[in-house]
Amino acid sequence: MEGQRIERKLSAIFAADVEGYSRLMGRDEVGTLRTLTAYRVIIDRLIASYRGRIFNTAGDSILADFASAVDAVQCAVEIQEAIGNENSSRPAGEQMRFRIGIHVGDIIVQGDNLFGDAVNIAARLEALAEPGGICVSGSVRDHIGAKLPSNFTDLGAQQVKNITQPIKAYQIRGEVSPTATPIAGSPLPLPDKPSIAVLPFANMSGDPEQEYFADGMVEEIITALSRIRWLFVIARNSSFTYKGRAVHVKQVARELGVRYVLEGSVRKAGNRVRITGQLIDTTTAAHIWADRFDGLLDDVFELQEEVAIGVVGAIEPKVRQSEMERVARKPTDSLDAYDLYLRALALRDKHTDDSVNEAIALAKQALVVDPFYAPAGALIGWSRIHQLSHGRTPVSEADADEAVAFAKRAVETGPDDPDVLWMAAATMLILIGDRSAAAALSERALAINPNSVHAWMARGWASFAEPDTAIEALERAMRLSPLDRLWRAFATGIAYAHIVAGRYDKTLEWADRTLRIEPDYLGGLLTKAIACTLLDRIEEARAAVQRIIHAHPWRTAGGIKLFSRLFTPDIAAICSDSLRKAGLPEA
Repeated sequence: MEGQRIERKLSAIFAADVEGYSRLMGRDEVGTLRTLTAYRVIIDRLIASYRGRIFNTAGDSILADFASAVDAVQCAVEIQEAIGNENSSRPAGEQMRFRIGIHVGDIIVQGDNLFGDAVNIAARLEALAEPGGICVSGSVRDHIGAKLPSNFTDLGAQQVKNITQPIKAYQIRGEVSPTATPIAGSPLPLPDKPSIAVLPFANMSGDPEQEYFADGMVEEIITALSRIRWLFVIARNSSFTYKGRAVHVKQVARELGVRYVLEGSVRKAGNRVRITGQLIDTTTAAHIWADRFDGLLDDVFELQEEVAIGVVGAIEPKVRQSEMERVARKPTDSLDAYDLYLRALALRDKHTDDSVNEAIALAKQALVVDPFYAPAGALIGWSRIHQLSHGRTPVSEADADEAVAFAKRAVETGPDDPDVLWMAAATMLILIGDRSAAAALSERALAINPNSVHAWMARGWASFAEPDTAIEALERAMRLSPLDRLWRAFATGIAYAHIVAGRYDKTLEWADRTLRIEPDYLGGLLTKAIACTLLDRIEEARAAVQRIIHAHPWRTAGGIKLFSRLFTPDIAAICSDSLRKAGLPEA
């Protein structure tokens, strides 16, 4: 029988791993894996952009092959530059440094994997490299010649483990990318709101037919981001001019005039696909978000939509937070209406009576600068809701009427802004109990931006008359932003919906889930006390009430007016009577 023919090819082998990986894992496994995932997004994207293919990974190590030594070295230099930029934006304890080795040689091909001395030599050269450095063999140096402006330092002949003959080695320092050439022309000015470009995702599947899937993914994300009114999104036709090109994010920022760049990759294996993404602030080169998504290709379009929703739900709060941090560093004499609004948002989120009052003052100041800046007007009501729900200072009828007036005016001046609409919806619901107006406004917000977490939350809280509809909306909000600080509001809303439906055991389940995260959260304590009373677990109900009295002494059964605004009179009475029975004092 004729023996099986061995397939061979000449290839540039790239090997990389993390300096001191075992030490980092021993100190903080979860944090190290999170950091490695973020750095792998950078490395994987750059390898794909230089037409490389990762054929093996284990822990922190990466093995890739390139058809060209020039591509392999250019890629390695740019990786070290990108990793260096990323390290500069992180605390020392969260930094990683990679060693890279490259060798050109004959290899054996077995399926998707590669074997032979060339692979082993690349790995040994990687071990010789300095942290943050690149070590290449003499064969790589010969292939490069004068094609790149890299500086090679001769390390002489190196005897490495399990390789019979000494290997001629050279060191390249990755401080400047050979592709980072000056760009002609003036950069485009940044728009007056956060701006983002979504670059074509790299297809790392080795299957050209999967290009359509990667491109469709990016189109879905661009469409979803375009629904966020406070975000300036570069159109597909412009961002796709970078398809197939190895470009630095600073070049993209300069040519398109954007502050943020979203990039990623798609890898298909059989019927499974992995999508990775990372969000970069181009002004600092810092990576402010990175994640990956795994799924099946059984329904391509459904998977594309699911990932797009997940990406947008994750990066929207990251961009907002990054913008608030940027504005906080600006001098107070250069603030416009948008900057004042962002400062007000940051203060409202500090959740103290003083900070919320200051947020309201800044929102009013923004309206003096620009009387038609609708988000500032809507924020006043959203801030009053915090005072009503969490603050120690009661909201007067005059303050509530003023907030409602601002909300109505905001809807008139910003009828197509989903953020304005959901904040106005919450104001109408919580401050005056107008459930029909809240439902209509939240529906309008969702028609404009179906990925708005807050709009789904407002829709859920406005829908308690139909508890299953409310639960569906609140679960959608929770799915869009599973790590949101508003998770407790989502969970409490679901608990209330189960009270309306008469499912008191489910109410107790959701109350306990909330209290495990935040033991003194008022919404969790209230729903637990109500559910336990209705389940005849009166001692547990009284224990929950005692915690309310201890942690929130200014709350009483008679003072909780929210029930009458959220529920029909019969359900509101059930809630108030249950709290009285459990011992919550009238005053």
